[in-house]
Amino acid sequence: MKEKLEALKQEALVQLQAVNDPQQLNDLRVKYLGKKGALTEILRGMGALSAEERPVIGQVANDVRGAIEEVIAGKQEAFLQQETEERLRAEKVDVTLPGRKLTQGAVHPLSKVIQDIEDIFIGMGYQVAEGPEVETDYFNFEALNLPKNHPARDMQDSFYLTEDLLMRTQTSPVQARTMLSRQGKVPVKIICPGRVFRRDDDDATHSFQFHQIEGLVIGENIRMSDLKGTLLQFVKEMFGEDTQIRLRPSFFPFTEPSAEVDVSCVRCGGSGCRVCKQTGWLEILGCGMVHPKVLEMGGYDPDQYSGFAFGMGVERIAMLKHGVDDIRHFFNNDMTFLKQFTRI
Repeated sequence: MKEKLEALKQEALVQLQAVNDPQQLNDLRVKYLGKKGALTEILRGMGALSAEERPVIGQVANDVRGAIEEVIAGKQEAFLQQETEERLRAEKVDVTLPGRKLTQGAVHPLSKVIQDIEDIFIGMGYQVAEGPEVETDYFNFEALNLPKNHPARDMQDSFYLTEDLLMRTQTSPVQARTMLSRQGKVPVKIICPGRVFRRDDDDATHSFQFHQIEGLVIGENIRMSDLKGTLLQFVKEMFGEDTQIRLRPSFFPFTEPSAEVDVSCVRCGGSGCRVCKQTGWLEILGCGMVHPKVLEMGGYDPDQYSGFAFGMGVERIAMLKHGVDDIRHFFNNDMTFLKQFTRI
């Protein structure tokens, strides 16, 4: 049996030296050292040996196994090293190549205008209030003095999700929610920025979605002159110290009296040009004194408190401020257009 073990050892070592791939190495390991391998087959005959021979043959068998395992381990290490070297060659990076320049992003022009407007009003003591884009019919219309079947609803034909839920057409619902949350406490001094949705055909000046910022002030002895002074301060900080405003009578169900607000043209300064259609004025927002019914539904006594509200389209402000002639440019993600605003 000792001779068989020595012969097995020599045979295995010769074959292992000729191995040139990991799969062949594994096959030989199973052939010689596996549960049904050649070494196991020889050792099954140890039962026929005498008590004196068994330790000797056992030692020889262990030496044979050790010699074979040592060669296999060496081969495995060599194959692993070879694989690592091949992968490193394949993944080699030329560190002398110039690096790729990372382009630096910038704030979107609409976001920047919203930030500028917020900064102006925060500087005047306003707080920023936000609300859901999916609104109930009550908060979007009824709490703002627009009961069902009111004709003014036609101007805000919107996207209804259910009979009672819709995509908000204005950020005014935030004002209604804020009034209820304050439970009749004053003062209220907020602006409400956010996206709104209306069923409009997209063109150069209209979009089915746009951004609005509305403002609300409630307190004692709030007058129309307070509203005008606030808006005059706003336009001077937004468009320049020489900017003037004028108020034209208008109608909004949630304010009474109501007005449209024009600013002196930001291009010609009021002398008349193509942008202002030779009038010297540009319309930018609507405003008015909060309607007594709106105050009452918000939890305020209209005999004790008064207030004013205003609302502006962010895209309209951005178009005037930066001379943009098509609202769709803000939503098309055209990098040629957006790169113009990287330094604003």
